[in-house]
Amino acid sequence: MARPARQRSSASALALAYAGLIVYASLYPFGPWRWPPGQSLWAMLALPWPPWRDPFDVLSNGVGYLPLGALLFVARVRAGQRGWLALVLAVASPALLSYTMEVMQHFVPRRVPSRVDWALNCAGAAGGAVLAAGLHAAGLLRRWQATRERWFVPDSAGGLALLALWPLGLLYPAPVPFGVGYAVHELQGALLILVEDVGWAEGLGQLIEDSAARPSAVLPLSEMLVQVLGLLAPCLLVLSLAQWGWRRLLLVLGVFAVGVGATTLSTALGFGPSHALAWLTPLSVPALIVGALVALAGLLLDTRVAAGVGLVVLGALVVLVAQAPVDPYYAASLQGWEQGRFVRFSGLAWWLGGLWPYAAMVWLLRRAVGRGPR
Repeated sequence: MARPARQRSSASALALAYAGLIVYASLYPFGPWRWPPGQSLWAMLALPWPPWRDPFDVLSNGVGYLPLGALLFVARVRAGQRGWLALVLAVASPALLSYTMEVMQHFVPRRVPSRVDWALNCAGAAGGAVLAAGLHAAGLLRRWQATRERWFVPDSAGGLALLALWPLGLLYPAPVPFGVGYAVHELQGALLILVEDVGWAEGLGQLIEDSAARPSAVLPLSEMLVQVLGLLAPCLLVLSLAQWGWRRLLLVLGVFAVGVGATTLSTALGFGPSHALAWLTPLSVPALIVGALVALAGLLLDTRVAAGVGLVVLGALVVLVAQAPVDPYYAASLQGWEQGRFVRFSGLAWWLGGLWPYAAMVWLLRRAVGRGPR
């Protein structure tokens, strides 16, 4: 029997992104690195039994690797690999990744490596791989592929992966609702460190400092525009990869619903369920209306044109977000994430929300200038 043809799958990009998030969560806070006192190399490789067992850790270690096993199986099957081999790799690869992370946790004082955690990670990955294998045997993956071909243009895997990651980036508190792309501040800080005490770069350092300065208050028009652009950007992304027809309207409405839901969830996690809709300021409602109207007008755009307009929208978004001030409420929200119960997840969500527009711009640029169906 001939092997199935190789096809690009968003599962590959999602699996790679998810593995990166696992690495980040496993090694956070990335220091201070040191050789564990009194530990031999063999003892570290053997992994110790944990000194305690937290029910939340049991659940998170078991469930955390389940998506990775499922995504890897789907990615390998979509790449033309036989089902049994895809299943083996979907279990073995996360097991190796988990074991590597547990060993490396010996070198981070605030992390506790555990043989039980590794076993739970392996069980979670195996459960996800078996679940995906069951869906594959039932023909559901083929049905999904057929549905995807009806809804999206060919070579849309990267764009679909970005759309799936967007609501996760919204979970981290942004200076303005839907204002992703705040990683520019970290980039400016890194550049300042590089040019510090460099005589010939004094002017460049001053220019970076001036660009990094934030106003004491954000103008109402700017705040509203950030929200409009923040919602419009993923809408243009989905329009750049959607097949022509009535399905484009459903996809745009879906993007709006997911964005509003993720922002509401983020506010509920930071301030409690009773304040879940606190992000809906007097400027947010007109911003939602304007964003919806502009997105609906975008239904008339060709996929390539939608990609080009999306590039402009994302560029304007990151410029405006870079100028957003840090008010006391935003600072309190950040403190709740970075020092509270979300401390391990905060870094992951920060990277997703901070870098998502830049990854989306790279994909949209490729879509706007590349070859393929329009």
